[in-house]
Amino acid sequence: MTVEQSSPPRAPAPRPADEVQVPTTIGGVIELVKAYAKQETLGPLKGIGRWLLMGVIGAVLIGLGVAIIILGILRLLQAEWTRSATGSLSWLAYLIVLVITVALAALAITRINRDRLNKESK
Repeated sequence: MTVEQSSPPRAPAPRPADEVQVPTTIGGVIELVKAYAKQETLGPLKGIGRWLLMGVIGAVLIGLGVAIIILGILRLLQAEWTRSATGSLSWLAYLIVLVITVALAALAITRINRDRLNKESK
């Protein structure tokens, strides 16, 4: 009489943490693609939203401040330089303010760091 020894069932070997389970059904593949799309689009967009919001708020406030300063310079020229307020040279104060505004805009444009805007393209 022989007694057969049965071994206990073996548990599956543990998988490494970084191994991805590949879905075997079409539904699983669709769910995997949806999860990947959300991870790669919605996550970065949430971070960009706050960055854009702060940028827009800053641009509006700086623009408003510069407009008030430019208007103040115009009023200063018209009030203190009597020849520019009346007569045939009344346009000169506007020309001076226009030149200052264009110079400020050119300065702002040259300060844009284009390398930082395209940092992922390298």
